[in-house]
Amino acid sequence: MSVQLNHTIVSCRDQQKSAAFLSGILGLPPATRFAHFLVVQVDNGVSLDFAETSGQITAQHYAFLVGETEFDQTFDRIREQDVPYWADPAQTQRQAINHRDGGRGLYFEDPDGDHPDATFRGVILCHQDMLTWPWCALGGAC
Repeated sequence: MSVQLNHTIVSCRDQQKSAAFLSGILGLPPATRFAHFLVVQVDNGVSLDFAETSGQITAQHYAFLVGETEFDQTFDRIREQDVPYWADPAQTQRQAINHRDGGRGLYFEDPDGDHPDATFRGVILCHQDMLTWPWCALGGAC
């Protein structure tokens, strides 16, 4: 069997709010309950399992690779909901997208938290050659 990521736990203050935000922005089905988690399933079989905590939350970084149509739809939802977004991980280019490596990308945050303590920082990437996109390391810059 090959090694594959199955799920990751996303710590948050309000799992309903955070899970609904992510699934809504990405156009995914609503989260489902599994034990004390709310689970958002993405198309490649990986799930983001939202768990509430009252403790310290370290910002987490998730990159979502989408096609052209999905990028346009997601970007429309981000703008319709007035979600702040940036072209860069340092958040110096507000309300802009990037065009790295012939694709498009943007960074956004979960509204359950405020920078720099957001529950998660999402990256939406749309790239022609999915195998060569430079993936981001947790906490690192792309």
